[in-house]
Amino acid sequence: MTTPTGKPLGIEETAIPGFLRIDVTVHGDTRGWFKENWQREKMVALGLPDFHPVQNNISFNDEAGVTRGIHAEPWDKFVSVATGRVFGAWVDLREGPSFGTVYTAEIDPSVAVFVPRGVGNAYQTLEPGTAYTYLVNDHWSPDSVYTALSLDDATAAIPWPIPLDQAIISDKDRANPPLDAVVPFPAPESTGRRVLVTGANGQLGRELMRRLPEAGFTATGVDLPDVDIADAEQMNSFHWSAYDIIVNAAAWTDVDGAETPEGRRLAWRANATGPANLARIGAQRGLTIVHISSEYVFDGTAGPHLEDEAPSPLGVYGQSKAGGDAAVTACPTHYLVRTSWVVGDGRNFIRTMASLADRGVRPSVVDDQVGRLTFTADLAGGIIHLLSTGAAYGTYNLSGEGPAVSWADVASRVYELLGHDPAEVAPVSTEEYFSGQDGIAPRPLDSRLDLTKIESTGFRPADSMARLDSYVTGPAGSDPA
Repeated sequence: MTTPTGKPLGIEETAIPGFLRIDVTVHGDTRGWFKENWQREKMVALGLPDFHPVQNNISFNDEAGVTRGIHAEPWDKFVSVATGRVFGAWVDLREGPSFGTVYTAEIDPSVAVFVPRGVGNAYQTLEPGTAYTYLVNDHWSPDSVYTALSLDDATAAIPWPIPLDQAIISDKDRANPPLDAVVPFPAPESTGRRVLVTGANGQLGRELMRRLPEAGFTATGVDLPDVDIADAEQMNSFHWSAYDIIVNAAAWTDVDGAETPEGRRLAWRANATGPANLARIGAQRGLTIVHISSEYVFDGTAGPHLEDEAPSPLGVYGQSKAGGDAAVTACPTHYLVRTSWVVGDGRNFIRTMASLADRGVRPSVVDDQVGRLTFTADLAGGIIHLLSTGAAYGTYNLSGEGPAVSWADVASRVYELLGHDPAEVAPVSTEEYFSGQDGIAPRPLDSRLDLTKIESTGFRPADSMARLDSYVTGPAGSDPA
Protein backbone atom coordinates (compact mmCIF):
# COMPACT_ATOMS: atom_id res chain seq x y z
CA MET A 1 0.00 0.00 0.00
CA THR A 2 1.16 3.49 -0.80
CA THR A 3 -0.13 6.23 1.50
CA PRO A 4 -0.09 9.86 0.30
CA THR A 5 2.13 12.00 2.50
CA GLY A 6 2.49 15.70 3.07
CA LYS A 7 -1.18 16.51 2.35
CA PRO A 8 -2.28 19.44 4.55
CA LEU A 9 -4.94 18.96 7.19
CA GLY A 10 -8.29 20.01 5.79
CA ILE A 11 -12.04 19.49 6.21
CA GLU A 12 -14.55 19.26 3.39
CA GLU A 13 -18.35 19.43 3.65
CA THR A 14 -20.43 16.92 1.70
CA ALA A 15 -23.97 16.60 0.37
CA ILE A 16 -24.99 14.97 3.67
CA PRO A 17 -25.52 17.79 6.22
CA GLY A 18 -23.01 17.56 9.04
CA PHE A 19 -21.06 14.69 7.41
CA LEU A 20 -17.44 15.78 6.90
CA ARG A 21 -14.47 14.40 5.02
CA ILE A 22 -11.12 15.11 6.70
CA ASP A 23 -7.76 15.07 4.93
CA VAL A 24 -5.17 13.99 7.50
CA THR A 25 -1.50 14.92 7.18
CA VAL A 26 0.67 11.79 6.99
CA HIS A 27 4.45 12.09 7.52
CA GLY A 28 6.37 9.26 5.85
CA ASP A 29 9.90 8.12 5.08
CA THR A 30 11.67 4.83 4.39
CA ARG A 31 10.78 3.57 7.86
CA GLY A 32 7.03 4.03 7.47
CA TRP A 33 4.68 6.87 8.39
CA PHE A 34 3.21 8.85 11.27
CA LYS A 35 0.06 10.95 11.58
CA GLU A 36 -1.90 12.89 14.18
CA ASN A 37 -5.05 10.83 13.80
CA TRP A 38 -7.17 12.94 16.15
CA GLN A 39 -6.08 16.45 17.05
CA ARG A 40 -8.91 18.24 18.78
CA GLU A 41 -7.58 21.80 18.75
CA LYS A 42 -6.57 21.86 15.09
CA MET A 43 -9.61 19.99 13.80
CA VAL A 44 -12.16 21.98 15.79
CA ALA A 45 -10.55 25.18 14.51
CA LEU A 46 -11.15 23.93 10.95
CA GLY A 47 -14.83 23.20 11.59
CA LEU A 48 -15.07 19.71 13.10
CA PRO A 49 -17.69 19.65 15.88
CA ASP A 50 -16.22 19.38 19.37
CA PHE A 51 -18.07 16.12 19.86
CA HIS A 52 -16.35 14.89 23.07
CA PRO A 53 -15.49 11.24 22.28
CA VAL A 54 -15.65 8.78 25.17
CA GLN A 55 -14.77 5.45 23.51
CA ASN A 56 -12.30 4.29 20.84
CA ASN A 57 -13.04 1.11 18.86
CA ILE A 58 -10.94 -0.78 16.29
CA SER A 59 -12.23 -3.14 13.60
CA PHE A 60 -9.63 -5.55 12.17
CA ASN A 61 -10.39 -7.57 9.03
CA ASP A 62 -8.23 -10.45 7.77
CA GLU A 63 -9.60 -10.51 4.23
CA ALA A 64 -10.52 -8.09 1.49
CA GLY A 65 -14.26 -7.90 0.87
CA VAL A 66 -15.43 -7.84 4.49
CA THR A 67 -18.49 -5.58 4.34
CA ARG A 68 -20.24 -4.17 7.42
CA GLY A 69 -23.39 -2.03 7.62
CA ILE A 70 -25.39 -0.02 6.75
CA HIS A 71 -26.02 1.10 10.37
CA ALA A 72 -27.04 4.50 11.76
CA GLU A 73 -26.04 4.68 15.42
CA PRO A 74 -27.34 7.09 18.09
CA TRP A 75 -23.92 8.72 18.49
CA ASP A 76 -21.38 10.66 16.43
CA LYS A 77 -18.32 8.89 15.00
CA PHE A 78 -14.86 9.90 13.80
CA VAL A 79 -13.66 7.10 11.51
CA SER A 80 -10.13 6.62 10.16
CA VAL A 81 -7.91 3.84 8.84
CA ALA A 82 -4.86 2.55 10.70
CA THR A 83 -3.66 0.19 7.99
CA GLY A 84 -5.03 -0.93 4.64
CA ARG A 85 -7.86 0.63 2.63
CA VAL A 86 -11.64 0.60 2.88
CA PHE A 87 -14.48 1.73 0.67
CA GLY A 88 -16.96 3.70 2.76
CA ALA A 89 -20.61 4.32 1.97
CA TRP A 90 -22.83 6.66 3.97
CA VAL A 91 -26.57 7.20 3.64
CA ASP A 92 -28.50 9.89 5.51
CA LEU A 93 -31.22 8.03 7.39
CA ARG A 94 -32.34 11.03 9.44
CA GLU A 95 -35.83 12.39 9.19
CA GLY A 96 -35.85 15.42 6.91
CA PRO A 97 -35.19 16.62 3.36
CA SER A 98 -31.75 14.96 3.10
CA PHE A 99 -33.12 11.48 3.89
CA GLY A 100 -31.60 8.98 1.45
CA THR A 101 -28.65 11.17 0.37
CA VAL A 102 -25.57 9.02 -0.40
CA TYR A 103 -21.84 9.76 -0.16
CA THR A 104 -19.06 7.28 -0.94
CA ALA A 105 -15.27 7.49 -0.72
CA GLU A 106 -12.18 5.36 -0.42
CA ILE A 107 -10.40 5.76 2.89
CA ASP A 108 -6.73 5.12 3.53
CA PRO A 109 -4.64 6.45 6.46
CA SER A 110 -4.67 9.94 4.95
CA VAL A 111 -8.48 10.28 5.05
CA ALA A 112 -10.96 10.34 7.92
CA VAL A 113 -14.68 11.08 8.13
CA PHE A 114 -17.00 12.57 10.75
CA VAL A 115 -20.34 10.75 10.78
CA PRO A 116 -23.20 12.48 12.66
CA ARG A 117 -25.64 10.33 14.59
CA GLY A 118 -28.41 9.06 12.37
CA VAL A 119 -26.25 8.80 9.23
CA GLY A 120 -25.94 5.18 8.11
CA ASN A 121 -22.40 3.96 7.55
CA ALA A 122 -20.92 0.90 5.88
CA TYR A 123 -17.35 -0.19 5.16
CA GLN A 124 -15.88 -2.70 2.72
CA THR A 125 -12.23 -3.69 3.12
CA LEU A 126 -10.15 -3.49 -0.05
CA GLU A 127 -6.95 -5.12 1.26
CA PRO A 128 -6.19 -8.01 3.63
CA GLY A 129 -5.12 -7.02 7.12
CA THR A 130 -7.14 -3.81 7.14
CA ALA A 131 -7.89 -2.06 10.44
CA TYR A 132 -10.02 1.02 10.90
CA THR A 133 -10.69 2.89 14.08
CA TYR A 134 -13.58 5.03 15.25
CA LEU A 135 -14.05 7.43 18.11
CA VAL A 136 -17.62 7.70 19.45
CA ASN A 137 -19.21 10.13 21.91
CA ASP A 138 -21.29 7.60 23.81
CA HIS A 139 -20.50 4.23 25.32
CA TRP A 140 -21.71 1.21 23.41
CA SER A 141 -24.67 -0.50 25.05
CA PRO A 142 -26.49 -3.72 24.17
CA ASP A 143 -29.71 -1.72 24.54
CA SER A 144 -28.75 0.73 21.80
CA VAL A 145 -31.19 0.81 18.88
CA TYR A 146 -29.77 1.23 15.37
CA THR A 147 -31.49 2.35 12.19
CA ALA A 148 -30.36 0.02 9.39
CA LEU A 149 -30.50 -0.14 5.59
CA SER A 150 -29.93 -2.98 3.12
CA LEU A 151 -26.46 -3.02 1.58
CA ASP A 152 -27.94 -3.64 -1.87
CA ASP A 153 -30.80 -1.14 -1.67
CA ALA A 154 -31.74 -0.15 -5.24
CA THR A 155 -32.49 3.47 -4.32
CA ALA A 156 -29.14 4.08 -2.63
CA ALA A 157 -27.41 2.19 -5.50
CA ILE A 158 -24.03 2.04 -3.80
CA PRO A 159 -21.21 1.12 -6.26
CA TRP A 160 -19.45 -1.53 -4.17
CA PRO A 161 -15.92 -2.20 -5.56
CA ILE A 162 -16.26 -5.87 -4.60
CA PRO A 163 -19.71 -7.17 -5.65
CA LEU A 164 -21.88 -8.08 -2.69
CA ASP A 165 -22.29 -11.66 -3.93
CA GLN A 166 -18.50 -12.01 -3.54
CA ALA A 167 -18.28 -10.09 -0.25
CA ILE A 168 -18.13 -11.38 3.31
CA ILE A 169 -21.32 -10.21 5.03
CA SER A 170 -23.02 -11.25 8.27
CA ASP A 171 -26.49 -12.78 8.14
CA LYS A 172 -27.79 -9.89 10.23
CA ASP A 173 -26.56 -7.29 7.73
CA ARG A 174 -28.05 -9.24 4.82
CA ALA A 175 -31.45 -8.95 6.50
CA ASN A 176 -31.51 -5.14 6.73
CA PRO A 177 -34.59 -3.48 5.14
CA PRO A 178 -34.78 -1.45 1.92
CA LEU A 179 -34.97 2.35 2.09
CA ASP A 180 -38.75 2.52 1.66
CA ALA A 181 -39.17 0.37 4.77
CA VAL A 182 -36.73 2.29 6.98
CA VAL A 183 -38.18 4.25 9.90
CA PRO A 184 -36.15 7.48 9.78
CA PHE A 185 -33.85 8.44 12.63
CA PRO A 186 -35.41 11.34 14.62
CA ALA A 187 -34.81 14.72 13.03
CA PRO A 188 -31.52 16.41 14.02
CA GLU A 189 -33.46 19.56 14.90
CA SER A 190 -34.55 17.85 18.11
CA THR A 191 -30.97 17.81 19.36
CA GLY A 192 -29.60 20.83 21.17
CA ARG A 193 -32.88 21.38 23.02
CA ARG A 194 -33.23 18.17 25.02
CA VAL A 195 -33.29 19.10 28.70
CA LEU A 196 -32.95 16.98 31.83
CA VAL A 197 -34.45 18.75 34.87
CA THR A 198 -33.21 17.45 38.22
CA GLY A 199 -35.31 18.25 41.28
CA ALA A 200 -38.34 18.18 38.98
CA ASN A 201 -40.80 17.78 41.87
CA GLY A 202 -39.81 21.06 43.54
CA GLN A 203 -41.34 24.50 43.03
CA LEU A 204 -38.92 25.52 40.28
CA GLY A 205 -38.76 22.02 38.79
CA ARG A 206 -42.51 21.91 38.25
CA GLU A 207 -42.50 25.34 36.62
CA LEU A 208 -39.64 24.36 34.32
CA MET A 209 -41.44 21.18 33.27
CA ARG A 210 -44.43 23.32 32.33
CA ARG A 211 -42.56 26.13 30.59
CA LEU A 212 -39.76 24.34 28.72
CA PRO A 213 -42.04 22.49 26.24
CA GLU A 214 -43.89 25.74 25.57
CA ALA A 215 -40.52 27.25 24.57
CA GLY A 216 -39.68 24.44 22.14
CA PHE A 217 -37.54 22.28 24.43
CA THR A 218 -38.01 18.58 25.12
CA ALA A 219 -37.98 18.22 28.91
CA THR A 220 -37.48 15.13 31.07
CA GLY A 221 -37.85 15.50 34.83
CA VAL A 222 -36.15 13.36 37.48
CA ASP A 223 -36.00 13.50 41.26
CA LEU A 224 -35.28 11.46 44.34
CA PRO A 225 -35.55 8.59 45.07
CA ASP A 226 -35.32 7.40 41.47
CA VAL A 227 -32.36 9.56 40.43
CA ASP A 228 -29.72 10.75 42.91
CA ILE A 229 -27.25 13.23 41.42
CA ALA A 230 -24.92 12.69 44.40
CA ASP A 231 -24.50 9.01 43.47
CA ALA A 232 -21.40 9.06 41.25
CA GLU A 233 -21.89 5.48 40.05
CA GLN A 234 -25.47 6.18 39.00
CA MET A 235 -24.42 9.37 37.23
CA ASN A 236 -21.64 7.56 35.36
CA SER A 237 -24.09 4.97 34.01
CA PHE A 238 -26.90 7.43 33.23
CA HIS A 239 -28.06 7.68 29.58
CA TRP A 240 -26.54 11.12 28.94
CA SER A 241 -26.61 10.86 25.14
CA ALA A 242 -30.35 11.59 25.31
CA TYR A 243 -29.71 15.14 26.61
CA ASP A 244 -28.02 18.35 25.61
CA ILE A 245 -28.79 20.45 28.70
CA ILE A 246 -29.00 19.75 32.43
CA VAL A 247 -30.97 22.15 34.61
CA ASN A 248 -30.07 21.34 38.19
CA ALA A 249 -32.97 22.43 40.37
CA ALA A 250 -32.21 19.79 43.01
CA ALA A 251 -31.08 21.02 46.42
CA TRP A 252 -31.25 20.53 50.17
CA THR A 253 -33.01 23.72 51.31
CA ASP A 254 -33.66 23.10 55.02
CA VAL A 255 -31.47 25.97 56.24
CA ASP A 256 -31.80 25.18 59.95
CA GLY A 257 -31.74 21.41 59.42
CA ALA A 258 -28.37 21.79 57.73
CA GLU A 259 -26.89 22.86 61.07
CA THR A 260 -27.49 19.40 62.58
CA PRO A 261 -24.89 16.61 62.27
CA GLU A 262 -27.10 14.60 59.90
CA GLY A 263 -28.32 17.66 58.01
CA ARG A 264 -24.78 18.89 57.45
CA ARG A 265 -23.92 15.66 55.65
CA LEU A 266 -27.12 15.69 53.58
CA ALA A 267 -26.75 19.35 52.66
CA TRP A 268 -23.21 18.90 51.39
CA ARG A 269 -24.18 15.73 49.57
CA ALA A 270 -27.06 17.36 47.68
CA ASN A 271 -25.68 20.88 47.27
CA ALA A 272 -22.01 20.19 46.56
CA THR A 273 -21.35 16.54 45.69
CA GLY A 274 -24.31 16.34 43.32
CA PRO A 275 -23.41 19.47 41.33
CA ALA A 276 -19.77 18.30 41.20
CA ASN A 277 -20.91 15.05 39.57
CA LEU A 278 -22.98 16.97 37.03
CA ALA A 279 -20.11 19.36 36.28
CA ARG A 280 -17.80 16.44 35.58
CA ILE A 281 -20.35 14.84 33.26
CA GLY A 282 -21.01 18.16 31.54
CA ALA A 283 -17.31 18.80 30.93
CA GLN A 284 -16.73 15.29 29.62
CA ARG A 285 -19.71 15.27 27.27
CA GLY A 286 -20.03 18.92 26.26
CA LEU A 287 -23.40 19.37 27.93
CA THR A 288 -24.72 22.75 29.04
CA ILE A 289 -25.40 22.93 32.77
CA VAL A 290 -27.78 25.38 34.42
CA HIS A 291 -27.24 25.34 38.18
CA ILE A 292 -29.44 27.19 40.67
CA SER A 293 -27.54 29.02 43.39
CA SER A 294 -28.62 31.13 46.37
CA GLU A 295 -27.88 34.48 47.99
CA TYR A 296 -27.01 32.44 51.09
CA VAL A 297 -23.50 32.09 49.66
CA PHE A 298 -23.03 35.69 50.90
CA ASP A 299 -23.05 37.08 54.44
CA GLY A 300 -25.50 39.83 53.51
CA THR A 301 -23.26 42.79 54.36
CA ALA A 302 -22.52 44.02 50.82
CA GLY A 303 -25.87 44.04 48.98
CA PRO A 304 -26.97 44.46 46.35
CA HIS A 305 -24.74 41.50 45.50
CA LEU A 306 -22.86 41.38 42.20
CA GLU A 307 -22.10 38.19 40.26
CA ASP A 308 -18.36 38.38 40.96
CA GLU A 309 -18.64 38.96 44.72
CA ALA A 310 -16.50 36.51 46.67
CA PRO A 311 -18.51 33.94 48.64
CA SER A 312 -18.84 34.55 52.39
CA PRO A 313 -21.47 32.08 53.64
CA LEU A 314 -22.61 32.28 57.25
CA GLY A 315 -24.03 28.79 57.76
CA VAL A 316 -23.79 25.21 56.54
CA TYR A 317 -26.49 25.61 53.89
CA GLY A 318 -24.70 28.59 52.34
CA GLN A 319 -21.34 26.85 52.62
CA SER A 320 -22.65 23.76 50.82
CA LYS A 321 -24.20 25.90 48.07
CA ALA A 322 -20.91 27.77 47.65
CA GLY A 323 -19.15 24.41 47.29
CA GLY A 324 -21.57 23.38 44.55
CA ASP A 325 -21.13 26.73 42.79
CA ALA A 326 -17.36 26.30 42.71
CA ALA A 327 -17.71 22.79 41.28
CA VAL A 328 -20.13 23.83 38.54
CA THR A 329 -17.79 26.53 37.23
CA ALA A 330 -15.39 23.74 36.22
CA CYS A 331 -17.79 22.92 33.37
CA PRO A 332 -16.96 25.33 30.51
CA THR A 333 -20.58 25.46 29.31
CA HIS A 334 -22.41 26.51 32.47
CA TYR A 335 -24.99 29.03 33.60
CA LEU A 336 -24.85 29.58 37.35
CA VAL A 337 -28.15 31.29 38.18
CA ARG A 338 -28.18 32.89 41.64
CA THR A 339 -31.58 33.67 43.09
CA SER A 340 -33.35 34.53 46.37
CA TRP A 341 -36.64 34.14 48.23
CA VAL A 342 -38.18 31.69 45.75
CA VAL A 343 -41.96 31.35 45.55
CA GLY A 344 -43.88 28.92 43.37
CA ASP A 345 -46.24 25.99 43.39
CA GLY A 346 -45.55 24.37 46.75
CA ARG A 347 -44.84 25.11 50.39
CA ASN A 348 -43.47 28.61 50.84
CA PHE A 349 -43.52 31.66 53.08
CA ILE A 350 -46.52 33.30 51.38
CA ARG A 351 -48.73 30.25 51.76
CA THR A 352 -47.70 29.98 55.38
CA MET A 353 -48.70 33.59 56.01
CA ALA A 354 -52.00 33.08 54.17
CA SER A 355 -52.75 30.07 56.36
CA LEU A 356 -51.98 32.05 59.51
CA ALA A 357 -54.23 34.88 58.36
CA ASP A 358 -57.09 32.48 57.70
CA ARG A 359 -56.74 31.11 61.24
CA GLY A 360 -56.62 34.53 62.84
CA VAL A 361 -53.01 34.22 63.99
CA ARG A 362 -51.05 37.42 64.65
CA PRO A 363 -47.50 36.45 63.68
CA SER A 364 -44.19 38.06 64.53
CA VAL A 365 -42.10 38.42 61.35
CA VAL A 366 -38.55 39.68 60.95
CA ASP A 367 -38.14 43.15 59.48
CA ASP A 368 -34.35 43.47 59.25
CA GLN A 369 -33.84 40.90 56.46
CA VAL A 370 -34.41 42.62 53.12
CA GLY A 371 -34.52 41.39 49.55
CA ARG A 372 -36.88 40.67 46.68
CA LEU A 373 -39.18 37.71 46.11
CA THR A 374 -38.45 35.54 43.08
CA PHE A 375 -41.46 33.85 41.55
CA THR A 376 -40.73 30.67 39.64
CA ALA A 377 -42.40 32.13 36.54
CA ASP A 378 -39.58 34.69 36.36
CA LEU A 379 -36.87 32.25 37.40
CA ALA A 380 -37.90 29.65 34.81
CA GLY A 381 -38.42 32.40 32.22
CA GLY A 382 -34.94 33.78 32.80
CA ILE A 383 -33.34 30.33 32.50
CA ILE A 384 -35.19 29.68 29.24
CA HIS A 385 -34.12 33.11 27.99
CA LEU A 386 -30.44 32.34 28.63
CA LEU A 387 -30.71 29.00 26.85
CA SER A 388 -32.77 30.28 23.92
CA THR A 389 -30.66 33.34 23.20
CA GLY A 390 -27.28 31.65 23.63
CA ALA A 391 -26.21 34.22 26.20
CA ALA A 392 -22.58 34.11 27.30
CA TYR A 393 -21.88 31.36 29.81
CA GLY A 394 -21.20 32.37 33.39
CA THR A 395 -22.98 33.57 36.54
CA TYR A 396 -26.22 35.55 36.46
CA ASN A 397 -28.23 37.02 39.32
CA LEU A 398 -31.96 36.49 38.84
CA SER A 399 -34.67 37.62 41.25
CA GLY A 400 -37.84 39.66 40.99
CA GLU A 401 -37.56 43.36 40.16
CA GLY A 402 -38.85 46.31 42.17
CA PRO A 403 -38.13 47.75 45.60
CA ALA A 404 -36.43 45.77 48.33
CA VAL A 405 -38.78 44.68 51.11
CA SER A 406 -38.54 42.82 54.40
CA TRP A 407 -40.25 39.56 55.29
CA ALA A 408 -42.51 41.60 57.55
CA ASP A 409 -43.48 43.78 54.57
CA VAL A 410 -44.38 40.67 52.56
CA ALA A 411 -46.42 39.20 55.42
CA SER A 412 -48.28 42.48 55.95
CA ARG A 413 -49.15 42.63 52.26
CA VAL A 414 -50.49 39.08 52.32
CA TYR A 415 -52.70 39.92 55.29
CA GLU A 416 -53.96 43.06 53.56
CA LEU A 417 -54.75 41.20 50.32
CA LEU A 418 -56.79 38.66 52.28
CA GLY A 419 -58.85 41.34 53.97
CA HIS A 420 -56.99 41.47 57.27
CA ASP A 421 -55.41 44.39 59.05
CA PRO A 422 -51.71 44.42 58.08
CA ALA A 423 -50.98 45.69 61.58
CA GLU A 424 -51.74 42.14 62.77
CA VAL A 425 -48.19 41.34 61.63
CA ALA A 426 -45.72 42.36 64.35
CA PRO A 427 -42.28 43.32 63.01
CA VAL A 428 -39.31 42.05 65.03
CA SER A 429 -35.57 41.83 64.53
CA THR A 430 -33.93 38.54 63.54
CA GLU A 431 -32.20 38.45 66.92
CA GLU A 432 -35.51 38.87 68.74
CA TYR A 433 -37.32 36.32 66.60
CA PHE A 434 -34.83 33.52 67.25
CA SER A 435 -34.02 34.45 70.86
CA GLY A 436 -33.68 31.36 73.03
CA GLN A 437 -33.81 28.91 70.11
CA ASP A 438 -31.00 26.43 69.46
CA GLY A 439 -29.77 25.13 66.11
CA ILE A 440 -30.82 28.20 64.12
CA ALA A 441 -28.76 29.00 61.05
CA PRO A 442 -27.53 32.57 60.61
CA ARG A 443 -29.31 34.49 57.83
CA PRO A 444 -27.91 37.13 55.48
CA LEU A 445 -29.64 40.42 56.34
CA ASP A 446 -29.35 41.83 52.81
CA SER A 447 -30.43 39.43 50.05
CA ARG A 448 -30.70 42.00 47.27
CA LEU A 449 -29.18 40.87 43.95
CA ASP A 450 -27.95 43.27 41.29
CA LEU A 451 -29.83 42.40 38.07
CA THR A 452 -27.84 44.54 35.63
CA LYS A 453 -26.12 41.61 33.95
CA ILE A 454 -29.18 39.51 33.09
CA GLU A 455 -31.20 42.57 32.11
CA SER A 456 -28.43 43.48 29.66
CA THR A 457 -29.23 40.21 27.83
CA GLY A 458 -32.78 41.42 27.21
CA PHE A 459 -34.59 39.71 30.09
CA ARG A 460 -36.32 41.84 32.72
CA PRO A 461 -38.16 40.08 35.56
CA ALA A 462 -41.55 41.36 36.74
CA ASP A 463 -41.99 43.54 39.82
CA SER A 464 -41.95 41.10 42.72
CA MET A 465 -44.68 42.81 44.74
CA ALA A 466 -46.99 42.93 41.71
CA ARG A 467 -46.34 39.20 41.34
CA LEU A 468 -47.20 38.79 45.01
CA ASP A 469 -50.60 40.43 44.52
CA SER A 470 -51.45 38.09 41.63
CA TYR A 471 -50.17 35.06 43.51
CA VAL A 472 -52.33 35.70 46.57
CA THR A 473 -55.50 36.74 44.75
CA GLY A 474 -55.20 34.31 41.80
CA PRO A 475 -56.73 30.82 41.59
CA ALA A 476 -55.45 28.59 44.40
CA GLY A 477 -52.37 30.76 44.88
CA SER A 478 -51.02 29.82 41.47
CA ASP A 479 -47.65 31.16 40.32
CA PRO A 480 -48.48 33.98 37.87
CA ALA A 481 -47.28 33.44 34.32
